[in-house]
Amino acid sequence: MPGSLVLMGSGETSPTMVEVHRALARGLRAGARAVLLDTPYAFQENAADISARARRYFARSVGLEVEPATGIVGADWVFSGPGSPTYALDRWAASGVAGDLRARVRSRQGVTVLASAAACTAGLATVPVYEIYKVGAEPHWREGIGLLAPLGLRAVLIPHFDNAEGGSHDTRYCYLGERRLSRMERELPPGTAVLGLDEHTALIIDLESEAVEVAGRGGLTVRRPGAVTVLPAGTRTSLAVVRDLAAGATSGTVPPPRPAPAVGPAVTLEETIRSCERLFEDAVGKPDLVAAARLVLDLEAEIVTWAADTEEDAGGVDQARELMRLLIARLGEAAATAGLRALVEPLLDLRAQLRREGRYEIADALRAAMARGGVTVEDTPAGPRWSPATV
Repeated sequence: MPGSLVLMGSGETSPTMVEVHRALARGLRAGARAVLLDTPYAFQENAADISARARRYFARSVGLEVEPATGIVGADWVFSGPGSPTYALDRWAASGVAGDLRARVRSRQGVTVLASAAACTAGLATVPVYEIYKVGAEPHWREGIGLLAPLGLRAVLIPHFDNAEGGSHDTRYCYLGERRLSRMERELPPGTAVLGLDEHTALIIDLESEAVEVAGRGGLTVRRPGAVTVLPAGTRTSLAVVRDLAAGATSGTVPPPRPAPAVGPAVTLEETIRSCERLFEDAVGKPDLVAAARLVLDLEAEIVTWAADTEEDAGGVDQARELMRLLIARLGEAAATAGLRALVEPLLDLRAQLRREGRYEIADALRAAMARGGVTVEDTPAGPRWSPATV
């Protein structure tokens, strides 16, 4: 059975990576054993829920039945994802799983998919992101499990490379930021490169042919002192090219990557939320309440689709649910307003005619009558503006 090593920057159980997983699953033999290695998040109180969501995702979206396990011997397909890189390192070293993972890569057998925290452990060193970003430890490295060494890559792997959650502060490079990453790079052994995987992006390595593909939304960054090369999503090249880049080969000796169509949908849940809110407001403003209602239903469908995402720091599904509740309330208000419009607008036309004829007393009486009926009319330089009266 052909072997693959797949590393993901994030989004491993989201719609953005479905096509990557499906392509890998198609290569499995009938009756293949698929294992979910839950170690990185096993310490969390909601570990069972994360595993259940992941299993539903692979069963429904990928067509792959997955079993949680603490060991991987004999597995055809292995997946591990979010949590704490250092917690996983300690348990895998003690249990022998780290050696089993290395053996899979050296033998070029089986499909091994490591994402987020698990992907962070793949190189010769690991970012202890919890300890640095959340606890305040001094920037430092932990020894990695060394999956890249059998492939001739002297490198560390950093997921969430393009993270932008910090807003006013730099959370790129798996929440390290430029200042801390630059400091940590100086502590790496000479000749070590940084491989940065953007969020919702996968690095797919065919272990037999040594073909390499970057799929998803972002890119793979190969970073060395004084040199940065980005292989964008859609790139298809060879492991030899990545080795040369990681070793510091000049651009003249490295063949350019060959672009190919990106794998996976073009939007994340956050982008869907922003787009839905904008389109909803446009529909209500027309007004087109049928289109507005469809957008609420579309948002609900996206929530169901993304509900299996196990990324613990995403929070996008909760944000989408909050927006859906708000849009439903706005839809109710818009429906009430639309019902009034058929009555109010002819009265406003009549009031405007009365004012043009100088019959202001009657026009004012009409305005007062509308106010008693629950409609506030305000005269502005752009013309009269009305709204349901507030209680």
